[in-house]
Amino acid sequence: MLDIKFLRENPDAVKDNIRKKFEDQKLPLVDEVIALDKRNREIKVEVQAMQAEVNKTSKQIGALMKQGKKEEATQIRDDIARSKGKISELEAEERQVEADIRKRMLVIPNMIDPSVPIGKDDSENVEIERFGDPVVPDFEIPYHTDIIARFDGLDLDAARDRVAGNGFYYLIGDIARLHSAVLAYARDFMIGKGFTYVIPPFMIRGDVVDGVMSFEEMDAMMYKIEGEDLYLIGTSEHSMIGRFKNQIIDEEKLPLTLTSYSPCFRKEKGAHGIEEKGLYRIHQFEKQEMIVICRPEESMKWFEQMWKYTVELFRSMEIPVRTLECCSGDLADLKVKSLDVEAWSPRQKKYFEVGSCSNLGDAQARRLQIRVKGEDGKKYLAHTLNNTVVAPPRMLIAFLENHLQKDGSVTIPEVLWPYMGGTKVLVPKK
Repeated sequence: MLDIKFLRENPDAVKDNIRKKFEDQKLPLVDEVIALDKRNREIKVEVQAMQAEVNKTSKQIGALMKQGKKEEATQIRDDIARSKGKISELEAEERQVEADIRKRMLVIPNMIDPSVPIGKDDSENVEIERFGDPVVPDFEIPYHTDIIARFDGLDLDAARDRVAGNGFYYLIGDIARLHSAVLAYARDFMIGKGFTYVIPPFMIRGDVVDGVMSFEEMDAMMYKIEGEDLYLIGTSEHSMIGRFKNQIIDEEKLPLTLTSYSPCFRKEKGAHGIEEKGLYRIHQFEKQEMIVICRPEESMKWFEQMWKYTVELFRSMEIPVRTLECCSGDLADLKVKSLDVEAWSPRQKKYFEVGSCSNLGDAQARRLQIRVKGEDGKKYLAHTLNNTVVAPPRMLIAFLENHLQKDGSVTIPEVLWPYMGGTKVLVPKK
């Protein structure tokens, strides 16, 4: 959410930013906010003037009564009552106007960084760099569910037909262990980078949802608990940032570098939909996330460092990856800048997304009132960033395809040996 003062002083820049995001339907919101903001300030001035007059005339009543001027005192008392009634009406209007302003401000997109490429959608994202040589072996690589089936490692039918529905799954045996091994390795990898490990709440209240994401994202992603003000998290970023709602952080404690584990739940509404036979797009998965809360002047430095950690993690597991700069039209409204990490798929002979790194500037901090107290005692809004460390089971697709051998076995990279009980090769059961 933008600073109302910034919008008031830079309406043309805000409109230009909206056009860069190809969201022209939101252009009228800027003028609406400016008009509402003007009315809001007029109300405040009027209320202050009337309140001052009420305070002034109230002091006259006692003196008039002492002088025996009861009729004049009664007239002033009646005038004060009418003024207080008018003040109450204006204050009610003020609350409504402020609610109308916030409603619109929550929809107006954040200002994107000047370095963001301009484009309509993800088809216009820009490749930045590749890490590791993408290899296509001289044998056919089956679809990932067929690879997993050789290890008796997946039961989609029971999850779909008897237990939970489409978009859910059972991971079994060696595949389930591999899934957990990757998460445990990712946890220790981030702890080794100096991040503090956190297991957060897996449900959050509605006011936290409003603070961490746009309505469009919420509608497409979040599951609401019926009859309660609770939502299942779509990523641990939500509850991790929500932890600091209405908090004032001493500047000397920054940056806060945190890594969190959680299950994630997503409706996945929209064009992509849920897969019926695979693990690409599902309702439930697990993730290791990283969160940074820092000074504004440090946020771009942390943005660069965070995505590099994900690249380093995947390369340590011998999986080729590339990075893509998200174009303006592919940025969620709260994001200043975002970059996707994509893993190589030898079967598809292309890359696919396995993580996303985002700098949200002070947008979440403004919504949630996460402030920093500087050495001079002055308070300012923090910057927040988040990035996927690893999110199985989707990343297992890249893992299995890149480590599959001609005989159907799957090699385990050295960094995972301790987490797999020393197992170096998975041998198929059929």
